[in-house]
Amino acid sequence: MPRLASLVLSLSLPLLSFTALSQSAPLPGPTASKSSLSKPAAAKSSRNAPLPDSAIHNPTLWHNPGKIEALDLFGGQGGRRKAPVEPFTFLNEDTDGTNPKFDVRDARGKKWRVKLGEEARPEVVASRLLWAVGYYVNDDYVLEAADIPGIRLSRGGDDTKKGHIREARFSRKPGGQDKIGTWKWGENPFTGTREFNGLRVMMAVMNNWDLKDENNSVYSDKKSGKQIFLVNDVGATFGTNGLSWTKARSKGNIGSFRESKFITRVSDTDVDFATPKQPNFLIGAVNPKQYAMRIDLDWIGNKIPRNDARWMGEMLGRLSHKQLRDAFRAGHFPTDQIDAYVEIVENRIHELKEL
Repeated sequence: MPRLASLVLSLSLPLLSFTALSQSAPLPGPTASKSSLSKPAAAKSSRNAPLPDSAIHNPTLWHNPGKIEALDLFGGQGGRRKAPVEPFTFLNEDTDGTNPKFDVRDARGKKWRVKLGEEARPEVVASRLLWAVGYYVNDDYVLEAADIPGIRLSRGGDDTKKGHIREARFSRKPGGQDKIGTWKWGENPFTGTREFNGLRVMMAVMNNWDLKDENNSVYSDKKSGKQIFLVNDVGATFGTNGLSWTKARSKGNIGSFRESKFITRVSDTDVDFATPKQPNFLIGAVNPKQYAMRIDLDWIGNKIPRNDARWMGEMLGRLSHKQLRDAFRAGHFPTDQIDAYVEIVENRIHELKEL
C-alpha cells in the first residue's frame, strides 16, 4: 500500500471506530425514554424509523405509467396547474439535513416543504424521470424566486432570512398520503424483482449517490389502501458518482456529470454501474461519519441482471428528446446546460438498451 494511503487509513480507522461506537453505545447519563418524548416528537421519530416487517401490508414500489410518450415532464406528476401559488405563509423551519428547509402554505391553502441549496434543481428533474417510468414521487416544483413574509430561519443567507428566496424546491405528498416510516435498500419486500432492480438502475442513470436508508420513505395511501415505497430524497443527482469534497461538484453539476462513469462491468448475466461510488480514504479522514454511512452502499449499483437493466432502458427510451428537455426545464437549469444534460442521459439510455 502506498505510504500516503497507509497514513490516511491509520488516521481514518480510529475515527471511524469512534464514530461507530458513539452511534451504537450512548454515553452514560440521563437519556430520554420513549414515554418522555412529546407526542409530536414521538410521532416524528416513528415516521423516520424503518417500517417493521410486521407492519408491512399491501406494499407497492412501481406502477404501470401507461402511455409514457404522452406524459408532460415539465408539469410532472402534479401538473402545471397544481404548482405552488403566491402569496406564501411561513409555518415552521425543519432543521434536519444539510440544506435549509421550511414549511409554507400557499394561496390555495396547500402545505409545501421548501428546500434551498444545490439539491433544488436536480431533485425536481430526478422526480420527473422516476415518475415517467412508474416509480412513486412527490409533487415537486422549482420556483425561480419568491417572497415569504415573516420567515424565521437559523440557516441560509441574508436575503433568505429576509424572506427573499431563489431557486427553491417546493414539494408535497399527493393528497391522502401520510408518511409512516422508512425502508431499507438491503431488506425490503421487493428484493430481486425487476422493479426493484430497475430502481437501482435509475439511481445510476441519474448519479444518485446519497442512498442512505433514511432517504427512503413509506407512505400510507388512504385512497388505495396501499403502502407506497419511494426514494424520497433524490437531490444528490446529476453530479459526481459519489460523495465529493464540495456539494457544488456532487449535485447538479454538468461538468461532474459529463466526466462521471456509467457502466463499469458487463458479464453474460449482470452489469455493474459506477454509482454509488465508495468514498475515498481522504474523505474518511476529514469526515469519518459521512464515510462510514456510505462505505458499503456500492452494492446497490452492482450485479444487476442485464435483462432488468435493459428493461429500464426500454422504458426510458420511450421518452422523446423534448420530454427529456422539459424535465430539465422544470428544474430551471440554465438553457446552455439543458442540451448537454439531455445528451448524456440519452447516451446512457442507449447503453442500457444495448445490454
